[in-house]
Amino acid sequence: MKKLCYQTLKDINYDGYLLHEAPERVLQFGEGNFLRAFVDYFIDVLNEKTGFNSKVVLCQPIAPGLADMINEQEGLYTLYLRGFQNGQKVNRKRIISCVSRCLNPYIEFDELLACAENPDLRYIACNTTEAGIVYDPSCRFTDTPADSYPGKLTQFLYRRFQTFGKKTGKGFVILSCELIDNNGKELEKCVLQYAEQWNLGEDFTAWIQSENIFCSTLVDRIVTGYPRAEAESINEENGYIDQLIDTGEIFGFWVIEGPQSLKTELPFEEAGLPVLITDDHKPYKQRKVRILNGAHTSFVLGAYLAGQNIVRDCMNDNVIQGFMNQTIYEEIIPTLTLPKEELEDFAASVTERFQNPFIDHALLAISLNSTSKWKARVMPSLKGYLEKTGKLPACITASFAFYIAFFNGNHLTKDALMGRRGAEEYPIKDDRYVLEFFEAHKDDSAPELAHAVCTNESFWGEDLSRLDGFEAAVAGYLEDIRTKGAYEVMKRCLAK
Repeated sequence: MKKLCYQTLKDINYDGYLLHEAPERVLQFGEGNFLRAFVDYFIDVLNEKTGFNSKVVLCQPIAPGLADMINEQEGLYTLYLRGFQNGQKVNRKRIISCVSRCLNPYIEFDELLACAENPDLRYIACNTTEAGIVYDPSCRFTDTPADSYPGKLTQFLYRRFQTFGKKTGKGFVILSCELIDNNGKELEKCVLQYAEQWNLGEDFTAWIQSENIFCSTLVDRIVTGYPRAEAESINEENGYIDQLIDTGEIFGFWVIEGPQSLKTELPFEEAGLPVLITDDHKPYKQRKVRILNGAHTSFVLGAYLAGQNIVRDCMNDNVIQGFMNQTIYEEIIPTLTLPKEELEDFAASVTERFQNPFIDHALLAISLNSTSKWKARVMPSLKGYLEKTGKLPACITASFAFYIAFFNGNHLTKDALMGRRGAEEYPIKDDRYVLEFFEAHKDDSAPELAHAVCTNESFWGEDLSRLDGFEAAVAGYLEDIRTKGAYEVMKRCLAK
């Protein structure tokens, strides 16, 4: 078998959509699995459905990357989107043909800057991980390239300004996909800091702010990447060798905060794609964090203590799924601001996502850093429910007891605090100070431990024992977990 390329596809009579030639209108910082299964997929569909007619030139943001492999395959790769959709099992294959090439700026910096001189270039997408959007004052304008991503972007924007600075409409729409709050605005702040540090001039600073749109976005798709265990059989079935096979869940949702004019420029709606352009992405981020992430954090620790190991199996247990649904529909959704129908539709999609037969999502993997996760994802729903009803939400309160019980380990190692589930040990992983706290309280009674955790302001930023009745309820649930088990506590919550 030959490696995937246009000639290979011709040989095997591939009759799917392919875009052979088009101007490079998109520059993308990041060539990894996520962007290729998300942004590049959306652009590929735009090309097919609306005649968007754009190639994407990729730039690997760090020195080691996939540039050579991508260029060997002429930018082509096979994407599988898999999961449940409307109750049906889906395994959708598409060869993505919108990528033209991939640059390694550490050896092709001049080629990268030359892209800034391309009059057709209009959009910049990026996902350089949560650590990517950072201002590093050690970066210099003369570096080839600057080490930080915002530094590279500033160098690129300055070349654009030098080439087209006196023409309107030659700035960029910048779509930041990093998983940090207000990602686009934070990226803009870093760029403006470099413009000032490097003395690039007031005219350049004014051009950054007037001619470029830094969009904060919310991205939502689980991307599982290269299917190592299946790759050989997939290549055999396809009749070509693809070193860049990518896989992800069928669900996808992209919220872009920007002017309404982008709806015309980027006709996602016309293409039937799940992309929303809005003037405020925050309610949608809150929906995702509270419902999707909050559901995970609320039930997985209890489910693990109840004997489960992966998310999908939890969805096949009526008690555990019932506990999750009650948490979402009765305790989380009432605290959110979007229309109830939208929230319930999203919640239904969450259940289908958790049932995905192609993803073995381990509960222990989700358990990592549960202290900060509970604070960010679940605590706002606890307080919102209390403010709205004056009562404690039963499932959310129980989830806090599950968190304590899960973290009630026996001995601390170099890498983890070790807990026990029946006859087997399991690793508890979090910040070291969290693990040391729980080790120090490993022999506490249920009321003692509940009090110690609730009053630990370094965990929660406040004293949770001040929430009326919360500490006593948590202590009661914790005692029941110890004597009756987590599964029985979930049943108790459903009986209320």
